Amino acid sequence: MTAATWQTHWRAAPNTLQQWWVLTTRLIVPSVKSGEVLASLLAPAAFTASFYIPLKTVMSFSGNGFSSYAQYMMPLVILQAAAFTAISAAFRSATDSVAGIDRRFASMPLRPLVPVAARMSGNLFRLLLALAAAIASGYVIGFRFRLDAAHTLGFLALSLLIGIAFTLGADVIGTLSKSPETTSQALMLPPLIFGMLSTGLAPADQFPTWVQWFVRNQPVSQFATGLRALAGDTKADTGAVSWSLMGPSLLWLAAILLICTPAAIRLSSRRA
Repeated sequence: MTAATWQTHWRAAPNTLQQWWVLTTRLIVPSVKSGEVLASLLAPAAFTASFYIPLKTVMSFSGNGFSSYAQYMMPLVILQAAAFTAISAAFRSATDSVAGIDRRFASMPLRPLVPVAARMSGNLFRLLLALAAAIASGYVIGFRFRLDAAHTLGFLALSLLIGIAFTLGADVIGTLSKSPETTSQALMLPPLIFGMLSTGLAPADQFPTWVQWFVRNQPVSQFATGLRALAGDTKADTGAVSWSLMGPSLLWLAAILLICTPAAIRLSSRRA
């Protein structure tokens, strides 16, 4: 192969990084210009107000063992912010699938995983905004990180990992969906059900006996327990950060990622 042929081949070869960047900006820039990203900032504030204002007095009277109800319920705000981002991710991937954008990408010289990587980058951008807004809202009502920098970084890392797992799973569901609206409506139910029947808002012993086992062991409760241990408290014993305490959360996350990552790769390869 001559030098000219090599040069032509190099120029014609698709640049994966450039493709990813172009498709990522396709998702992020319009959402910033249109003000759509404001939803990622306002939703956590709405979750914080809707949980804290009605329940603060009741839960302070009933008791939760923490120095403040803000300290206790903050993990659920984080989880709801991640779930909200996941619902948006499902809507976006379902829209791309139904509108034929995935088929259009299939006819272009795109690397198979570039579209899903770009969608996840856009999801990560919105997730970071949502988590920042959630923590800022928590600080307004009195939440504080009570432990050292390592635990604080662990709290942030676990929050981010949970959000990534949620959005990846939602992206797969949306890609398989035939209706963006139906998918978004259906995905509203799991955060509501698992959030209400969890230790995110109240300790397990305040639930009826017959449902306490589920409340303690379901993933939202395990995530909340891990986040509380990493945030710490001046009054409650949130537990030492150990495998026995953090293991269930990490195993739930591993299960989600081990199921959804191959599914996302297979769907992208099938598109190609």
